[in-house]
Amino acid sequence: MTRTLNVAALQLSFVKGEIAENISRVTDAIRNAVAQGAEIVLPSELFCDHYFCKSQEEHHFAAATKWQDHPAVTKMQDLARELSVVIPVSIFEKAGPEYYNSVVVIDADGTALGVYRKSHIPDGPGYQEKFYFRPGNTGFKVWDTQKGRIGVGICWDQWFPEAARAMALMGADVLLYPTAIGAEPQDDSLDTAARWRRAMQGHAVSNVIPVVAANRVGNEEGQVFYGTSFICDHVGEVVSDLNRSEEGFIIASFELDEIDRERAAWGFFRDRRPDLYGDLV
Repeated sequence: MTRTLNVAALQLSFVKGEIAENISRVTDAIRNAVAQGAEIVLPSELFCDHYFCKSQEEHHFAAATKWQDHPAVTKMQDLARELSVVIPVSIFEKAGPEYYNSVVVIDADGTALGVYRKSHIPDGPGYQEKFYFRPGNTGFKVWDTQKGRIGVGICWDQWFPEAARAMALMGADVLLYPTAIGAEPQDDSLDTAARWRRAMQGHAVSNVIPVVAANRVGNEEGQVFYGTSFICDHVGEVVSDLNRSEEGFIIASFELDEIDRERAAWGFFRDRRPDLYGDLV
């Protein structure tokens, strides 16, 4: 029996301070994607609100919640159970006195499989995440869902080849990256959209694995997010994408057994030399 995986990514704008409305927007988009056959649907990073990390403001800490009780998690659990769909849910997590940028993976029966905490935390103009988030302490994870084995990184994680390779070594069928990225306020001439894609397309090529990236769009009080969400196949070719302003979803289908054979044939994992990689650690 052929293993086929249908995966989708959402690209939406969000309303400042309206958590329930933003969750509703994601819910509607997931329903539409599932109606077109999606089995795994990826919303973008921190979709409950505007991206608050562009500046350092203490009042934002009040929005963090235990992952088990987060309203986005509980709503998506009900939705996943209803639609039999896998949903990685990006949240601002509070764990005791610590705060994380996290993804909770919801399986197709509504079970919360656990949490991944963002490993690489950026700190620069417009993306001052180190003020809010500790570096993740979960390590990279691959989730054995009812629809397939998924590896999930979060935004800045997507630039690091080590993260993609680690998840591939753990047996991921597909790599998923929820994202919030756009304008660089310190340099109006700097547009990272193309290199953002190329970095992840490189992960696809060198690990022979499909990659899915879900970004947001819209002008959030002067910070413009450039969308360009995409799905690429295991050879790095973009098979579905959206432009800088479109809202909606993209979807693609992959034959996993065929990809497994091609991955074996290319020999990247056969010919690895970990004994020579000491300088990496």
